Amino acid sequence: MKKFAFIIIALLIGTLVSCYQPSPLYGVWSDNGGNKISFADDGSFSATIKDTNGDTQNYSGNYTVIENVISFSKDDGSINSEWDIRGGMLYLTWFDSYGAAISLTLYHN
Repeated sequence: MKKFAFIIIALLIGTLVSCYQPSPLYGVWSDNGGNKISFADDGSFSATIKDTNGDTQNYSGNYTVIENVISFSKDDGSINSEWDIRGGMLYLTWFDSYGAAISLTLYHN
């Protein structure tokens, strides 16, 4: 009976572990305009984004994903944006420190 219980528990654990899927966001995403976002599996990110004045700004912090909404927590506040991956391209809207929206189309590196 102990063997049977052990086998059942092992199968349940194996089933739960096999259902885990890594986020498709992990890794480095960039475009030809100098914008770049790196997502780590520990929930941190680093980004280099050109603002609406054409100046390059560096950001870092943590991110969380709930379905198709990504929330970036950084030193000067947070950004919430819808995101979508289509054909290997990441589409999202970034808000610079002036509050202006920047539409990004980034390619996975």
